[in-house]
Formats: sequence, structure tokens, C-alpha cells
Amino acid sequence: MMSSLISVKNVSKSFGSKQVLSSVNLSVSAGQIVGLVGPNGAGKTTCLQAVLGLTDYEGDISVLGHHPRKDRVNMLKDVAYIADVAILPKWLKVSQALSYMQDIHENFDIDKAEKFLAKTNIEVNDKVKTLSKGMVAQLHLALILAIDAKVLILDEPTLGLDILTRRQFYSHLLEDFYTEEKCIVITTHQIEEIEHILTDVAFIQDGKIVLAQSTDEIKERFNLVSVTNEQLPQADELKPLFKNSMMGLTTMLFDNQDKAALQSLGQVTVPSLADIFVGVMNKETC
Repeated sequence: MMSSLISVKNVSKSFGSKQVLSSVNLSVSAGQIVGLVGPNGAGKTTCLQAVLGLTDYEGDISVLGHHPRKDRVNMLKDVAYIADVAILPKWLKVSQALSYMQDIHENFDIDKAEKFLAKTNIEVNDKVKTLSKGMVAQLHLALILAIDAKVLILDEPTLGLDILTRRQFYSHLLEDFYTEEKCIVITTHQIEEIEHILTDVAFIQDGKIVLAQSTDEIKERFNLVSVTNEQLPQADELKPLFKNSMMGLTTMLFDNQDKAALQSLGQVTVPSLADIFVGVMNKETC
């Protein structure tokens, strides 16, 4: 049995009369890279803030055996967190950022950070204000990845970065941070960006987790079918989650339907997580 590094049980959170999280259950084990995916305002960030001890909540959360509010200092020794990677003080020199991290975090390995930066065009005497947004993201990543943390939490980390920098960011993440003893939780509303690295997905909508499974199980469970106009009535009877018509072909997404029955309707393919996300979200709002 894999050990659970993060355990969230029946967690709810309200701001005044607005319920932001509603009985959220989530478990993250060593070796998992979990995408917490949902539209803006679904509760992703609030959920992470509760896990990090940045906001109070009802329910139970354990991170590496620690209570995020009562035992935050010990918890943070083994937890690294990135919100927006492109924010660092403009006046800061790269060398100052490195020595600051070394002072405040006992698990920070300055050699590892320097090795990472040696692969980039960033010099230790550079000031943040002279770096491009992509370079600031690389510096931020170097500072975080050099912390020997067991849990890495990323909240929309690549907002505002161009596609090449975003891809580079995620490949660095896998090469320089991820091991089977660690776990990563990433929130995003652009699932196509991170689909290739996720082991598990949790879809969140209106503060509730509407689907949480491994990506393999999800791909097994859902099917995308290209249906011709003649087969539409039959296909509709199988209650697709969503359908999209283009140039005489209708693409339909089905959940837990018999594959043989679907193959009689048209070409069956494995949907992307983005397709499934759209289908599940639409189903919930229908």
C-alpha cells in the first residue's frame, strides 16, 4: 500500500455565506503527480491554502503526518510551494536570493540551485529586474527545486509564461525534482498543458470534487466516438456526456459504456483529459 503524504477528509470552507469548499476528500501518495483541475473560482486555490495551513477550515487535513495549522513550522520543512513563478522582488540579486534561501530553509541545497542555474543564461550577479519573465520563472524554480521537499504544491505556476517556457518548466520539474518518494500537486484550468505528466486527476467544481481517479483509470472509463448522422438517434440513447458536431460528424463522449456497443456507432478513440474535463463539467451543470 502506498503511503499517503497528503490526506484531506471532509474539508469544507465558507467565506461568510459563500461555501467555497464542500466536503472535499483527497489523498495523495508518494510517487503521484496530481492535477487539481477546475474552472476559475472552483475552489482550487482555497483547497491548497487549507493544505498549506494558510487558511482555517472544517474537517481533517494531514500533511506528512502534520496538522497544517498547529504544526506548520515542522510541516514546511518538507513542503515546497509555488504560486506564480514569475514574481520575485525586482531589486534582488540572484546571489542574494540564493543566500536568503539558505538562511531561511534548512533543507535548501545551494549547490543544487547553482547547478540548475548553470544550465540557464542567468548569472549570479544579475538583478531580477534585468531578467525576462521566463528567466525569473527559471530562477524561482531553481530556488524551489533545490529544497529537498517531499511535497511540492504548485498553484497555476506558469500563468503568463510563453509556451516554450511552460514546457521547459514542466520538464525541469520531472528531471530535477520528481522521484517516487515525493508527490506533486498542480492546480490548473489548462489541463492540456500538464496532461502528459499527471498520474492522477481530481476535477473540482463549485467546491466539490466531482471526479478523482488515476489518469489510466479515467482513460479506460471514458470513450470518444465519431458518430455519423445516421447513427445519431442510437448514440443519443446511450446518453453521451457531451457532443460536438463538425462537418457532418458528431463527436460524443461516453462514460462507462460497453465498448462493443460504441464500436457499432462509429470510430472509438481514447479522449484527452481536456475532453473528459469538458464532458464532466458540462454533465454537472446540465
